Amino acid sequence: MRTIKRLPSSVKEALVTVCGKSFWLKEPLCNIFREAGVPEDVISEYYDEPKFKFARHVIAKLETMDEEGWLMQQKILTKICNLRNLIEDEVPNRNAGIDALRNLKTLALKENMIVKVEKDKKNIKLQEHNDAIKKKSARESKIKELLDKFNDLIKYDNHQSRGYSLENLLYELFTVNEIEYHPPYKTETEQIDGYFHFQGFDYIVEARWRKEQPHSQEIGGFKSKVDKKFQSTRGLFVSIMGFRTEVVNDYSKEGSKILFMDGRDLVYILEERYLLQDALKLKIEKAVKEGIIFYPLYS
Repeated sequence: MRTIKRLPSSVKEALVTVCGKSFWLKEPLCNIFREAGVPEDVISEYYDEPKFKFARHVIAKLETMDEEGWLMQQKILTKICNLRNLIEDEVPNRNAGIDALRNLKTLALKENMIVKVEKDKKNIKLQEHNDAIKKKSARESKIKELLDKFNDLIKYDNHQSRGYSLENLLYELFTVNEIEYHPPYKTETEQIDGYFHFQGFDYIVEARWRKEQPHSQEIGGFKSKVDKKFQSTRGLFVSIMGFRTEVVNDYSKEGSKILFMDGRDLVYILEERYLLQDALKLKIEKAVKEGIIFYPLYS
């Protein structure tokens, strides 16, 4: 059985230095970590940290995961050492970034760490390919199950029960899409229907499945919940029956931090016309760039 070794301290320190000096934006760095197999919840846990601290914390976290984590460290190392140049033109001090990358490559070759991974490259790629197929199949099966659940909920007469079921469905949908999602909870004064972290922001969720579209006071109550949280907190209001145009317009003018999602949006995601991550990114982009807080996916 193949034994995976820990990265030497000198290599880990050089790797952290490259992450801080050779990258400008954090997302390209995160993508390398994702390609190396680092779980999304580990990335999101430290996403708000500066690049140096982000890399140090993630590498330290992988250290505690035994050989599985050590292999991810080696994959990160190999992917970065395979870079022929800096991948971003905006890096403030390109010379320092290139020097850091060159130093890392020298240390990695000296310690024979890249070779260890490259020797097993075919086997690793085959295993990753097989794992990806299994994961994709399991995900597709789960999404279909959730779509069937949603269609069954349409027939429910008990609106309160249907609302609770919607909360559970959202929890399962986010989880199968590998976005860490916390189920409903209560504080001393509030009921929160869900919570998740995405692209450096925290989102609290309001889930509604009633006969009527939510009126302005109900959305205002949810906005108050969002505004009382930290500045980085946003809201996602899910109303299966949709929203009144005048209400959406009112909150758009206020510069609200709330995104709106209706039943047709949810169906588009459950039918996999959009991945959940892509749907959220699109809605966020429209809200940030154009002030459109309700951008239907079917647009």
